[in-house]
Amino acid sequence: MQNNKYADVVIDITNENVDRPFTYAVPESLRDSARPGMPVLVPFGNGGRTKTGYIIALKEETELDPARVKEILGPAGGAVTAETTLIELAVWMHEHYGCMLNQALRTVMPVRNRVAVRKSRLIRSCLPEQELREFAAEMRRKHRAAMARLAEALAESGGSLSYEEAGRRLSVGITTLRSLEKQGVITVAEGAGETAPLPARPGIVLTEEQAAAAEIFRADLAVGKQGKYLLFGITGSGKTEVYAEMIREVLSRGRQVILLIPEISLTFQTVERMRGFFGDRVAILHSRLSDGERFEQFRRAADGSADIMIGPRSALFAPFSDLGLIIIDEEHDGAYRSDTVPCYEARDVAEKRAEICGASLVLGSATPSTASFRKAARGEFRLLTLTKRAVQGAVPAEVHVADLREELKSGNRSVFSRILQEKIRDRLARKEQVILFMNRRGYSSFVSCRSCGNAIRCPHCDVTLKLHTGGRLMCHYCGHTEAMPDKCPSCGSPYIAGFGTGTQKLEELTRKMFPEAKVVRMDADAAAGKNAARDILAEFAAGKADILIGTQMVVKGHDFPNVTLVGIMAADTELYVSRYDSAERTFQLLTQAAGRAGRGKRPGDVVIQTYRPEHYAVQCAAAQDYREFFRNEIAYRETGSYPPVMHLLAIQLSSMDEELLTRAAAGYADLLDREGQKLGTMQIGPVNAPVYKVHDYFRKWIYIKHLSYDILVTVKNGTETAFREAFPRGVSALYDFS
Repeated sequence: MQNNKYADVVIDITNENVDRPFTYAVPESLRDSARPGMPVLVPFGNGGRTKTGYIIALKEETELDPARVKEILGPAGGAVTAETTLIELAVWMHEHYGCMLNQALRTVMPVRNRVAVRKSRLIRSCLPEQELREFAAEMRRKHRAAMARLAEALAESGGSLSYEEAGRRLSVGITTLRSLEKQGVITVAEGAGETAPLPARPGIVLTEEQAAAAEIFRADLAVGKQGKYLLFGITGSGKTEVYAEMIREVLSRGRQVILLIPEISLTFQTVERMRGFFGDRVAILHSRLSDGERFEQFRRAADGSADIMIGPRSALFAPFSDLGLIIIDEEHDGAYRSDTVPCYEARDVAEKRAEICGASLVLGSATPSTASFRKAARGEFRLLTLTKRAVQGAVPAEVHVADLREELKSGNRSVFSRILQEKIRDRLARKEQVILFMNRRGYSSFVSCRSCGNAIRCPHCDVTLKLHTGGRLMCHYCGHTEAMPDKCPSCGSPYIAGFGTGTQKLEELTRKMFPEAKVVRMDADAAAGKNAARDILAEFAAGKADILIGTQMVVKGHDFPNVTLVGIMAADTELYVSRYDSAERTFQLLTQAAGRAGRGKRPGDVVIQTYRPEHYAVQCAAAQDYREFFRNEIAYRETGSYPPVMHLLAIQLSSMDEELLTRAAAGYADLLDREGQKLGTMQIGPVNAPVYKVHDYFRKWIYIKHLSYDILVTVKNGTETAFREAFPRGVSALYDFS
């Protein structure tokens, strides 16, 4: 039978060369139910294979011969289905970020039918997270390993776990489950049963400023307005309490919420606080969950047993059917930008999803990105301001700037300035805690020969190898490791050593200078295990360590009331990075790090060690003056025509064949120049990427600027096909909009 209704279907396959929808006829049985976003089973290829695909458009006619058009076999079951809004979002990402449509679909629908679910039973904790962890520790001491594993997994996953995961991955048997039920530790029930009731009113106590910000949001909701807000509050001002009140308002209207956080290490404390307000309505998502655990969290969002999804970037794609609010905490953070295809900025994707769903969007930060603050200044976002710390009597820490040039002149060759040494000893004597921030992990920055001057470089990337403890050299780009040589590979000299300081070396130097202190370190190496980050932070929060040394992980959102001193060891590291936003990143890091001190009732101190105390980023961070920094920074951006004053399209071309890359970059630059002359764009490049080779791939950049974002999209779309036809193999192109 010939049909007159057709569907464009994208096939969910791993072959990235298939980047177009295929036309299928819609059978009579699906005429009424077919919709964009629906997963369907379709015949694919000539071998009689059946594939899963997603309808992305419906139409009455096709240019193909109707007799040759195959028919959809039926709906695809057994998976977390893709929502219509997510399909629409994937199509938008495909158009705006230059990725393949399948890549966008795999991003917005990261959990599909790869994890089989045989039963619908769900294990839920009856204990709050901290009690679960204490129970797990007790079971470990009693050698009850199965009970400990289950309690740890429940704490990690936000309080719920599928029955199947408990048996398959954790090897927890029915006897153990029954014993824990009798003890009142867990309940085992149908996973998709009735939703838990929302607490009548969470115990949220707001200050006058917090209540004023929440009231503006509430008033907008009352008249049906889904607004865009920037919650600009100093560190320690209690933005989380404002988020909680906003969430309560949205949940009371029967809608769902996504709360994004930048780091996995922040997930645990955020979930614990939100579960205190909203019980088991909270789901959790992060990369250290197993496939089964991730599936379970997405299933809870899809079937309505959870209303709040908390996690880093990928939580943005939670399959909520009635999304009412997206919150991005620490919205300035670079972790919200994806470095893999599709190279998207979570803030922009969140804004688009909120628009599609009719949801509100809240961005929160003590150091907003210049792009977001400029939108607020221009009235595109509603500015909500918190100027005081939430704890009564708490005030911002006193900041001291130590000029390392003067330290060197006075004979101090230590990594610790004299004022920092003095204040660390004072805090140790008073039983208060210290955080030392070093934005560089490893033992040494690089290893070099003192005879010939050559540094040991990665064989796969255009960077030096970093020295780690144990005599291990590592590339922080591709992960290549090798042993520290006894002699220089270039000249054979034995005078080879590490230079510069990383977190591992700082830990060693700290232990030597302050032997009486208990020192812990938190960086990507120390926190590599599944629960390592949580355990390190829990140990420090419990007062079992005096000094915490770490990278950016330790300065993002953590609240340690007994920390009264923060030492910023190398404040100007980011200033030497060849990026237009290096000053902004420096200011944000310094201000966020300074915000960890004096969050309780005890006064705090911050010591900023720098070789460039005169730079406005350092001066404004020391003064905790964001508005003055913004005035300086936006003037610099206007002078250089940088974002957010102008929009920027960065095109990265990469290839393992350097000669082919050079020809392709020149050819693409010519295409862009011809297209840009018609539209009035500014073009820079092609130029070598700051790190020219990564993982054996050479990389070049081409930059396009224009006042209009849409013009940049037009330029990309107008040249992409021609470039692909000219260089179909061997060269890849990534597109990044700012």
